[in-house]
Amino acid sequence: MQVAAQAQGRQGMDWAGLGWLFLFFWYFSGVTHLLIQLTGTSGFENFRQALLMSAIWLIPVLLFPAKARAIAGTIGVVLWLCSLIGLGYFCIYGQQFSQSVIFIMFESNMAESSEYFAQYFAWWMVPVYLVYSLGAWLLWKRVRPLRFSRKQALVLSLALFVGVLVYPLAKQIHKRPTLAQAFEKFEARVEPAVPWQLVVGYRKYLEQLNDMQSLLADNAKIPPLQNMRDQHAGLPSTLVLVLGESTNRQRMSLYGYPRTTTPKLDKLREQLAVFDNVVTPRPYTIEALQQVLTFADEQNPDAYLTTPSIMNMMKQAGYKTYWITNQQTMTKRNTMLTTFSKQADEQVYLNNNLNQDARQYDGDVLAPFTKVLAEAAPRKLIIIHLLGTHMSYKYRYPAEFDQFTDRQGVPEWVTDDQLPTYNSYDNAVLYNDFVVSSLIEQFAATKPNGFLLYLSDHGEAVFDSPEGSVLGRNEGKPTAPMYTIPFMLWTSAQWQTANPGSSPTDYSAQLSRPYSSANLIHTWADLAGLSFAELDRSKSLVSADFKVRPLLIGDPYQPKSLIDFSLIKPKVAAPAKPAELALK
Repeated sequence: MQVAAQAQGRQGMDWAGLGWLFLFFWYFSGVTHLLIQLTGTSGFENFRQALLMSAIWLIPVLLFPAKARAIAGTIGVVLWLCSLIGLGYFCIYGQQFSQSVIFIMFESNMAESSEYFAQYFAWWMVPVYLVYSLGAWLLWKRVRPLRFSRKQALVLSLALFVGVLVYPLAKQIHKRPTLAQAFEKFEARVEPAVPWQLVVGYRKYLEQLNDMQSLLADNAKIPPLQNMRDQHAGLPSTLVLVLGESTNRQRMSLYGYPRTTTPKLDKLREQLAVFDNVVTPRPYTIEALQQVLTFADEQNPDAYLTTPSIMNMMKQAGYKTYWITNQQTMTKRNTMLTTFSKQADEQVYLNNNLNQDARQYDGDVLAPFTKVLAEAAPRKLIIIHLLGTHMSYKYRYPAEFDQFTDRQGVPEWVTDDQLPTYNSYDNAVLYNDFVVSSLIEQFAATKPNGFLLYLSDHGEAVFDSPEGSVLGRNEGKPTAPMYTIPFMLWTSAQWQTANPGSSPTDYSAQLSRPYSSANLIHTWADLAGLSFAELDRSKSLVSADFKVRPLLIGDPYQPKSLIDFSLIKPKVAAPAKPAELALK
């Protein structure tokens, strides 16, 4: 009799019914994430998190099995409605829905919003939504009251609650110094699943919007530059600043790298002033650009909060300013970037992916750049912020640029395990060459009166030295590739005529000057023909008054950590050891 009772208990555990129920709940997050995996748009982490979070909806059905279909149907309708937004957005834009999309929707005016929704609800989405909804309905039809004993249902529910919610949150609380940081990390776990994609996204949007508005309000209070004069006042001109990302000049054939990673820029070389001794002060985007775009530097790191930016400066000089970016728009990390962009008169945001580790191509900037060039404003500053060669490198270039696939030209210390990453970085540099050269060619085609300056925010170490198998960036363990950046200037024929001494050959004596991009605003003002009380021409790379200074790198909030870049020494390490992953 005991054996019979045990057999009956085993028969009462309805694992098939539980499986169909889980598949129903997972469907609303899973279809979009499955498409993301199949198209290689992003990594596996979000897929995994959506899978785990879908299990939480099993609990109410386990606790009230008699109302299984009603409960599943009610929850399913909510999940279905929320999932339509993310699915539709991915189908049209090939990106994951995020708070960046919410930001753009709410920051757009009515005309822009109408245009957005007109594109969003494309006709072909109707059959897509119908097929998708049919799949959800068919799965719901398989839902049935689960045959678990009350004790079994309670144990399973408790296990799900602890495993999916309590344990991950407790783990973060244990690992993080504050409860706020722990909750932030926990949010990142739940965000890939619906409906948290919308709930968490909207909460993050409000938080980051508040931070940005506070920074913009402070920026509006900054007094203008004193005694500004413009030698080109009243004359039409277009100036372009292209900000690269994670690009180490040592991996560019333009700078002598043996692989031909910059064939298009190589052909344009005679039209370019290629500066070969420029370094970034910091190996991280936000921290570097706080100095690059303002009067802040390693000795005055907070000056970006109290002094005008390049955007402020050019607006004061009478330029209409534009910011075109392929960086993520609205994340906690990127709030400062969005704040810089909002200092411009007009913005174009192209990258609304939930994670940076997602497929996104910089070629997207070419169309809006053409559009801005055609605008009637007589004086324009156009800033283009690329995603460049940021990790993961394989997501930075389309298939036709996957040209470096073997060991030809690869240093012997690069191991077989490191080779795919090494090659994908070179392919990313190759595609970056296409984008930057295309921007120059588009600009030149308009026969402008102006110039285009390109530099990267920082470099990237990608197994560049036999002394250490380093991948990424780590300010605590600096290596040269993290700081050496490309820096090149293209000037139009009209600009050269109006500004004697501004042709590429005229800069030959300045090309090897040791220079930190922390002082870019002084060089930019000098190139643009601006003068004001705060300008220090000894910090201008192209000025006759240039003064050689130590190239300080490191965390300026820990002054003892600052060192002169020239003092960086190779560190001996076995090249076959696992790569040392740095902070992004």
